[in-house]
Amino acid sequence: MPRFALLAFVLAVLALAAAVVSVLAGFWIGLAWVLLAGISSNVGWVQWRRARVR
Repeated sequence: MPRFALLAFVLAVLALAAAVVSVLAGFWIGLAWVLLAGISSNVGWVQWRRARVR
């Protein structure tokens, strides 16, 4: 697995954890963390597939 894809997946997991903590604490900024997790997950999948094609 390429390093950039791995870092994107780690960022997605951390952003998802931050979203859960933020929503449980009652902050609406957790929705932004969910969006960041989705974007970083998509970047990870694209990089992983691109490396697999090579």
